[in-house]
Amino acid sequence: MQRDFPDRPIVGVGVVVWRGDRVLLIRRGKPPRTGQWSLPGGAQELGETVAETARREVLEETGLELAALELLTVVDLIEPADQPDRYRYHYTLIDFVAEAAPGEPIAAGDAAAVAWFDRASLPGLGLWDETLRIIDLAARRRPDT
Repeated sequence: MQRDFPDRPIVGVGVVVWRGDRVLLIRRGKPPRTGQWSLPGGAQELGETVAETARREVLEETGLELAALELLTVVDLIEPADQPDRYRYHYTLIDFVAEAAPGEPIAAGDAAAVAWFDRASLPGLGLWDETLRIIDLAARRRPDT
């Protein structure tokens, strides 16, 4: 499926992955937002549940398994084009929150880099406002925050 100028919305899945008080981010290697830090995730494949997509994408992009996974929220990413009734991107993004299983992340798949960040460092990374909001929502759901 064509991701820019699609003829229908694309379902994307993202995961706020925690290890202790740090969150896992990937540097995007492909559009949209190439080169920017983001949550690991990607497009749902035919025949795959959104939870399966979440686990697969985190594994593909970071090499990490998830110890726990919980549905968090749904976000619409709709970027209009210069022409009327055309859209550069239209994603329905289903976000989960998870704890990382043991192991060290390694950038792979669509990820150009991967790293753990404490929440205090997030505002300086140039994250999409919605990504910051989703991480904050995930943090509020954690029992120790």
